[in-house]
Formats: sequence, structure tokens, C-alpha cells
Amino acid sequence: MDDQTDASTVDRSSDSTRHASGRDRIRIGGLGSHTAREVFRGLIGGLIASVLMSLYRFPLFRALPPTSEFWATYIGEEEPEEYFRVGLVLHLLYGTAAGGVFGLGFSLLDFRTERDRRFGAIALSLGYGLVLSLFGTRVVFERLLDEELDPDEAAVFHVGHVIYGLTVGTWLSSREESGDVYE
Repeated sequence: MDDQTDASTVDRSSDSTRHASGRDRIRIGGLGSHTAREVFRGLIGGLIASVLMSLYRFPLFRALPPTSEFWATYIGEEEPEEYFRVGLVLHLLYGTAAGGVFGLGFSLLDFRTERDRRFGAIALSLGYGLVLSLFGTRVVFERLLDEELDPDEAAVFHVGHVIYGLTVGTWLSSREESGDVYE
């Protein structure tokens, strides 16, 4: 492809283009298959991130996921302790879906280089994790469950969501191909 090719006339079947400035430009968005791939990778990343967040959280928090209490309050008829498995599955489903939403949004962004894409994914996902954490404390705990986390629990809760966000961003920004990673 010619270095002087305008980005608007680039063949959309390619994942990268060469901008008129001579810099490689990673094109994100505009392709249905690309968006679907990013959503799928976001779903997988969200599941992995949810598992890692839970592994971090359980030994420190020593409490059921808030989804167990949510289930007991709004759907079930028993105490939250009876819904540990349901709460865990629901928490993993929420985390998986949230990863897919991040993947969709991420697929719509345009980055100039692969390096920008990688750091952008990590920075944006860190913010996304914090937004999810604030939603959890302000909406789920305070409004829906009428509870408030004590400072130690809040710290673990927020750090867990930072772990979630960074994991999703790292997963989405990683190379898809297998092989030698030490090039």
C-alpha cells in the first residue's frame, strides 16, 4: 500500500493501514467481523477477569458475593448463604457480560499504533473497572441492598475491580496469535 494513501480510501479488509504521515495506523471499528471478534474477546476476558477478581477477593473479603444477597433479596426466599453458588454464577455472568460491553466499546476506537492500542486498552479498562466498582458500591450496595461497606471491605472491593479492569484490558490488548512471544 502506498504511503500517501488516504486513510478514508483504505481497503477495509485489512487490520492496519499506512497513514499519509507514514505511520502505521491500527484501524479499530467499522468492521462487523472485527467488532464481533472484540466482543468475543471481551466476553472471554471478562470471564477470566471475574475469576481472578474472585480469587483475590474471597480470602480477603470472607463474604458472599453481593450477587448472593441480591438474589436472596429480590428473587429467593432464603438467606443469602443459601445462594452462594447462584450468586457466584450470577457474578461470573455479570463480569463476562461487562467484558463484552467493554470489548464492544473498545472495538469502536481508533488507535494510531499497536502500542497506543495496548496502552489505551489498559488505561481505559482501569477506568472501566473503577466505574464498575463505584456502581457496585453506590447502586448495588447502597441503593439496592441498603448496605454500606466498611473501609477494609471497600478497599478489597475496589482493588478487586481494578484487577478485573486491568485483566480485561490486558486480555483485549494482547496478541491473538500463538507462538514465540520473545521476539
